[in-house]
Amino acid sequence: MPMEQNSPDLNGFEMLPLERQFAAFMRVSFALAVTSCSSALVLSLRALDIKPGGKVLVPAFAFAAVPSAIVQAGCEPVPVEVGDTYRIDMADFEAKLDNADAVIVSHMRGHASDMDAIMRLCDARGIPVVEDAAHSLGTFWDGRMLGTIGTIGCFGFQSMKDGEIGMLVTGNPDIFARAVALSGDDEHKWRNHADAIVHEQIGDSLRSAREGSAGHDYISSILNASHWLYVPPQLPKEVCARDCITFNLRGFITDEEAAAFCTAADARGVAVEIFGLSKDNERVFWNWRSIGRDFDLPKTRNMLMRACEVRLPAHPSREDLDFVAMALLRAAEDVILAGLKPKPEPTRFVA
Repeated sequence: MPMEQNSPDLNGFEMLPLERQFAAFMRVSFALAVTSCSSALVLSLRALDIKPGGKVLVPAFAFAAVPSAIVQAGCEPVPVEVGDTYRIDMADFEAKLDNADAVIVSHMRGHASDMDAIMRLCDARGIPVVEDAAHSLGTFWDGRMLGTIGTIGCFGFQSMKDGEIGMLVTGNPDIFARAVALSGDDEHKWRNHADAIVHEQIGDSLRSAREGSAGHDYISSILNASHWLYVPPQLPKEVCARDCITFNLRGFITDEEAAAFCTAADARGVAVEIFGLSKDNERVFWNWRSIGRDFDLPKTRNMLMRACEVRLPAHPSREDLDFVAMALLRAAEDVILAGLKPKPEPTRFVA
């Protein structure tokens, strides 16, 4: 059920200047500031009137706060497989969809899943789609910003700064009215200060996303020239905004080899995190304690055991990007040349 553009009937409620600006920026009718993206997700399921115990599909590669929000809303998370491009596996998604009451799509690190296919399948069944776009502010799908394609979009702004805030956007006035009422707006006195808290954060987030995306594309072209590192390409309808580089190790058979790559990169001054090998990483589905049970998701598990992430500088120079790229390439060479894996003829890289 895509967003509709209708006139509001909100019993005198008026959006804050920030909310109006964000709604205009996203090209939707309504935006509601809340305490965090997690709060927006909980509020979304309640505003959609998903009944207690309702099943909500969620990608198995997402921040732990996403399944936790589903639990907080009284619903049951149903993880869906994610492939080595960090996107929803559509075969598993469709197989599980008939039993679902709602869908949350987490666009991890700016990687959009196939929103055309997702919306087509969900619209045919009358299943609402909530987009968790906290990692993808400024990413477009077929000319539309992520977070504006489903029924509701949820965002968060710079959790590492003081005063985190989230945003819920929708084009549906009835859903927005329910969200306003359920948010306990009259009690949220902090909203009076929301503009001062986050106006700078949103601007900085968008600016960093644009600069980071250019840096991401530059580093991707270098890493993809190697035998051992692979950055999945954008989908044809996708225009990405990313502030980190996420890539897969190729040919690193054992966990020891993968860990050796991280050690070698760290020695060269670049910190690498492998999602599945990191202790207590909250983006790894087997660490989602709020769900309270295990799931058999071999495709996602295999991907996470070799998926790496490196944070890019907020405002990177070409020298910064070259330093990161060369450190990663030479770290892969370090492992190869140390004899920790079978050796194809290595590509030589010169700074």
